[in-house]
Amino acid sequence: MEQLGATGESREKSSTSREQEQEQAGTPGSSSNQAGDSPAVCVHGTEHDPEDEDHHKLSVISWNVDGLDGEEQPERARGLCSYLTSRSPDVVLLQELIQPYTRFMKKRLAERYTFIEGGKEGYFIGMMLKKSRITLLDSETVAYPTSGMMRSLLVAQVLFRGRKFCLMTSHFESCKANAAERMKQLRLVMKRMAKAPDDVTVLFGGDTNLRDAEVAKVGLPGCVCDVWEQLGEPEDCRYTWDTHANTNNDHRYKSRFRFDRLYLRRAGGDAALEPESMALVGLEKLKCGRYTSDHWGIYCTFSAQ
Repeated sequence: MEQLGATGESREKSSTSREQEQEQAGTPGSSSNQAGDSPAVCVHGTEHDPEDEDHHKLSVISWNVDGLDGEEQPERARGLCSYLTSRSPDVVLLQELIQPYTRFMKKRLAERYTFIEGGKEGYFIGMMLKKSRITLLDSETVAYPTSGMMRSLLVAQVLFRGRKFCLMTSHFESCKANAAERMKQLRLVMKRMAKAPDDVTVLFGGDTNLRDAEVAKVGLPGCVCDVWEQLGEPEDCRYTWDTHANTNNDHRYKSRFRFDRLYLRRAGGDAALEPESMALVGLEKLKCGRYTSDHWGIYCTFSAQ
């Protein structure tokens, strides 16, 4: 198996970023999650059985996989592949990828998925599209012009059941102090979503690092909805960044945020996509004693009647 490991430079960058991300409001705590042998999910809706796939539904996973963390990378990469195999999503939107991770996943999943990488150096974003369900038409990477962290937006034009979709993923600027840049990035994404042709369904998923006050300040276009809100704001899917429960990194001050979000711009007419269920994935420790990532992933299904 290929050796997975972050460079010293990447580990230093990741450590600095995480230290800056801590919100000093709270008290140290510990996780009550128990280790197990198979992935666990908290699901709103019915359980998904890949062997009994509903062809009228679209399934999506969005996940910051924390490739910059060099600890237990081989087992964490195997854990990621295990989740993707067991849930068998049509679309996978990934952040904080590194080349060893993508090579590792391609060896195991390239027969079933088309891989799109939003970069080659350092850490980057990417997509995986199930070949039997999604047809890739075109893709592009759009750099955020004023990002200090080389962040970008990955956009793919695809067909699903003969209908046009525009899929987007991004990793917005990190750290509380970078709110202004993060809001610029949100505005750019919302503008692109709102301006898409009326016959195209637009779905964005990624690690936005957004705080609720920042979203309120920018505002969402009337045609765009927050999928978590659309599903009734399920409390057990609220926090995708939760250092009370996730012990992968030693945070002195514990915090919880809904950094990872899905946004939907429906197509017009009878081609509308409707959110159906949501789950958090990666909630269970691996045998090595760590979680797959320092973020929980989001698994979501949509009805496409």
